Amino acid sequence: MKALVLNGHGYDLTEAARPVPTADQVLVQVKACGLNRADLGVIAGGMHGSQGGAGTIPGLEWAGDVVEVGANVKGFKVGDRVMCSGSGAYAQYAVSDWGRTMHIPSASMTYEQAVTLPIAIQTMHNALITVGEMRPGETVLIQGASSGVGLMAMQIAKALGAKKVIGTSSNPERRAQLKQYGADVALDNSDPDWPKQAIEANGGVGVDLIIDQLSGAMANQNLEACKVLGRIVNVGRLAGRFAEFDFDLHAMKRIKYTGVTFRTRSVEEVREIVRLADAALKDSLKSGSLSLPIDSVYTFDKIGDAFARMKANQHFGKIVVTMN
Repeated sequence: MKALVLNGHGYDLTEAARPVPTADQVLVQVKACGLNRADLGVIAGGMHGSQGGAGTIPGLEWAGDVVEVGANVKGFKVGDRVMCSGSGAYAQYAVSDWGRTMHIPSASMTYEQAVTLPIAIQTMHNALITVGEMRPGETVLIQGASSGVGLMAMQIAKALGAKKVIGTSSNPERRAQLKQYGADVALDNSDPDWPKQAIEANGGVGVDLIIDQLSGAMANQNLEACKVLGRIVNVGRLAGRFAEFDFDLHAMKRIKYTGVTFRTRSVEEVREIVRLADAALKDSLKSGSLSLPIDSVYTFDKIGDAFARMKANQHFGKIVVTMN
């Protein structure tokens, strides 16, 4: 099969062995795969969990048709149209644990549309609801809201009853589009006064829940924007892994601060995350009320151009690659 294979100093578009599913896996003929920022680090020589190093086929999400199912697989059969998360997406065939596989919600949804969904809905339903404990009527702030997962987070929060959704972006063009995807208020997080603006937007009361994709130097501003007994969920570190942290402010506000990643979760934990997200959001996904914009679509032979667009941070929404 055609695949993107890391070679220790970059990657080759070459032939690779077709993966063989285990008893708990489905084998999918990949029709489209989605780009995620973690992929850039892996391609540059880094590790993302167990992914990385020469011989690796990277890629975290894909959509396509089931061509083989393992003996223990539940709920899927050959011919099903599915969307998956896992590893090895940048190839003509990929395997996924049955618990990380979801049916494409509607017959009218294309593979390109479907591949924008798995990581965004799994990550953000878990961050908002399971970890963030969001309740109807609360105010939610999505830090770094113009990314694909950020846009999905705002929509999920609104769909599940948030009173007010605040999205942040330092890019004015992207910030202007946030209200199309669930934001009641869009703030410029490069403005040092944004925490005060967030508090004012919520009637002078701090934010109940912040989903933080940036971290780094943004950490203390998040504490400032949060209310007493508020919650912060650390989903990403795009602004840096290390920074000063105001422990006194954290203690004074009694903020619940939780970090999350899929990299240290067990198979059983991930299956439960996917099950809960699918159960809560299935109808909204089927109706199309939860969706992500597709920034651009590249054929597999042009995947290098897709990586370059993501690296340049030029995109709004998902970059998709189709197998050709």
